[in-house]
Amino acid sequence: MRWFTQNKTPELQVGSPAPRLPGIDQDGATIELGALYETDKRVLVYFYPKADTPGCTAQACSIRDEYAVLQEEDVTILGVSTDSIKTQKEFQRKYRLPFRLIADKGGEWAKAFGVPVRLGFTSRQAFLIEEGKIAWLDRKASTQEQARDVLRFLGDR
Repeated sequence: MRWFTQNKTPELQVGSPAPRLPGIDQDGATIELGALYETDKRVLVYFYPKADTPGCTAQACSIRDEYAVLQEEDVTILGVSTDSIKTQKEFQRKYRLPFRLIADKGGEWAKAFGVPVRLGFTSRQAFLIEEGKIAWLDRKASTQEQARDVLRFLGDR
């Protein structure tokens, strides 16, 4: 059994082209990440280890609580973990999360973004994408301040 997966994908940097790949959300609907870059001004892809755990709930709720402000800044939000579709749906429903959650069971999104997976759980990281490129990234994403960190970045420019 592999307890630690080191992704072979080169580490993304600000200015790197953002990954373009399909995924499945909490409703079982397919999402094409690359297509979002064509239609949405900004896309925040944030990774969390496990739905409905204290840190991951705090992170998701920080984004939920600032959702209206993030929408004013034209930010589309996608939360990603290795949880199942069912678990993602329960998490979204329980905490009234107004954004999509990606069920990355095979770790394809984590690999594409260069996010380590340990013991089956993705590391907590966040990527803000503009015009198909990484505009901002956070390799040690905050549980309490995730939304404010993104808004600070947007406000500093």
